[in-house]
Amino acid sequence: MSAFLQQLPALIGVVIGALGSYLAVVRGDQARFRRERAARWEERRFAVYADWAQALKQQVALTYRVAAHLGNDPHPHPLTPREAEPLLAEVQTAREPHGEALILLGSPEAVERARAWIVTVLEMERFVRDGTRDPAAWQVLLERQRAGREGYYEAVREDLALPPGHSARWPLPVLPGS
Repeated sequence: MSAFLQQLPALIGVVIGALGSYLAVVRGDQARFRRERAARWEERRFAVYADWAQALKQQVALTYRVAAHLGNDPHPHPLTPREAEPLLAEVQTAREPHGEALILLGSPEAVERARAWIVTVLEMERFVRDGTRDPAAWQVLLERQRAGREGYYEAVREDLALPPGHSARWPLPVLPGS
């Protein structure tokens, strides 16, 4: 028995070492799992933010084209309201799932900025659906839409801890006859 008592401290040391090693591995795995899960959700939020913005920009592009047909915008590819109607319905239907994902995964600030942006886009759509011919009023809507987009991207960058980005406001060349 005295040999066992002599080796007991070493045996206790081995047990404590094994237990400590096990706890360190478990805690490390938990931390890695939390980091990986956070990274996956961040990637998913980024995709949701980008998909929603891209879907909304398709709607914006169609309103530009109809506004060009009405003489409000210099877009080089005008589109009549009749031709645009099914396209607008299609992009609006395609945008809806992205909006739901945005509400589900987006930060409250990004969702609110998205709402402000889309309200202006819907006003632009109403403007062209009504057949309004007022380039000055159209320019006001364009500026509000650009500010809405900029505010949305600002909120997204803040939520994803991204550095500030470009405002995407650059002067376009003046078209002949404009």
